[in-house]
Amino acid sequence: MRIVTATVVALTLTAAAAPAAVGAAPPSTDGVWRMDGYGTVLALGGGSLQEYQTTSAGCVKGDASRQTGPGTYTTTDGSVLTVRTGYDRDHAVYSADSSVGHRGLRRIAALPADCTRALPNDPRTAFDVFWQTFEENYPFFAAKGVDWHTVRDRYRPQVHKDTTRTELFDIFSRMVRPLHDAHVAVKDGDRVFYEVRPGTEVPSEELDAKVKKFIVARDLEHASYRQDFGNGRITYADLPGGQGYLRISGFGGYAGEGAPYSAEQAELDRALNTILTPGRVQRLRGLIIDLRINGGGADTLGIRIAERLTDTPYLAYSKRARNDPADPTRHTRPEPVPVVPADAPRYTGPVAVLTGGSTVSAGETFTQALLDRPGRTVRIGQATQGVFSDVMLRRLPDGMLFVLPNEEYLTRTGRTFDGTGIPPQLSEPVFTKEEFDQGRDSAFDRAVRTLPAA
Repeated sequence: MRIVTATVVALTLTAAAAPAAVGAAPPSTDGVWRMDGYGTVLALGGGSLQEYQTTSAGCVKGDASRQTGPGTYTTTDGSVLTVRTGYDRDHAVYSADSSVGHRGLRRIAALPADCTRALPNDPRTAFDVFWQTFEENYPFFAAKGVDWHTVRDRYRPQVHKDTTRTELFDIFSRMVRPLHDAHVAVKDGDRVFYEVRPGTEVPSEELDAKVKKFIVARDLEHASYRQDFGNGRITYADLPGGQGYLRISGFGGYAGEGAPYSAEQAELDRALNTILTPGRVQRLRGLIIDLRINGGGADTLGIRIAERLTDTPYLAYSKRARNDPADPTRHTRPEPVPVVPADAPRYTGPVAVLTGGSTVSAGETFTQALLDRPGRTVRIGQATQGVFSDVMLRRLPDGMLFVLPNEEYLTRTGRTFDGTGIPPQLSEPVFTKEEFDQGRDSAFDRAVRTLPAA
């Protein structure tokens, strides 16, 4: 599961994002801003950015980020946030350095009254904030077949002034369990609850290590070259048939715990520059990209890889967010996210993408970014997990945390794959007990057979 934010240049920007006239100083961003969608108000000034999380049930103070430059702020985990005004001082655009999207801001006169007073710290208030946050932001109740009002009617009577923290955590967990949404979670200290799609497995470190050991021993036994990058999260090998094999187990964690996004990007670039040399991109007859165990991370890193796999600009996908608390069918204007060929050696030949139910989040948005890649691209394995959105991190008055999605990633025809995941074109079993027991890797073998060989 990921909690990510930030920006890549889109094909088009709204007028609010247009730059100020040459020679003119941009309007100050100090003040109070309401975000389009996301149930968020930002207060900027005094060298900080303070987040407030709003619903009709009240306002909860979120995280604060320190100002590190004009319109630039750094969070406690090292993420860089940017707020930029355009010609109109009352509209601005917010972005963060590891997300592909931008968020619109509208200046408001003052902090909402609800945000000037603390909410009561009692179980009923916590329940109301939790339920209302989903009610106003979650886009997928209809698709999941969940009546959220019935959920409230069932569980709210179980909450009273003497409900313990443990009991409340269990109630919240039971409320969201039927969603089977890996981007929905409840966290209280060391306790974490979330569910994956039925029939799929969480891409844990243990599973990743087991699969990697199996692949190295079986699939890469005769590779003429093999190297790991990014703390072992990226593996590349030259296969005997003239194809390349690129395994990516996540879009982050490359530069060590607590490393800023800039370090993650630099480590990915180092890996890509080592792998996609001018000589190799000329001689490769095909490239297998293995995302079958991929826990997600930063969408921008996936786009960065896609930019090394094309000579022609194209649309990866568009993003939109639910932005009407009363109507789950209303969204922000879709923002296109482009793939622009990198100024570096690029491989443009046939690609086989291996996916499965443990391909999650940014692993899925990268898969989606390759759907319309110019040139031959084939998907092999099983459907991905079915969670794409950046997640909203929310706090309750008692300090308990929860996360939920509010965005959709659209294909050029307006389709989303939330819930179902992106299906393969060629179906093969993925790391089943039978595959392990019999020493088979059917998806990998199908990819080798499908791609050209020397």
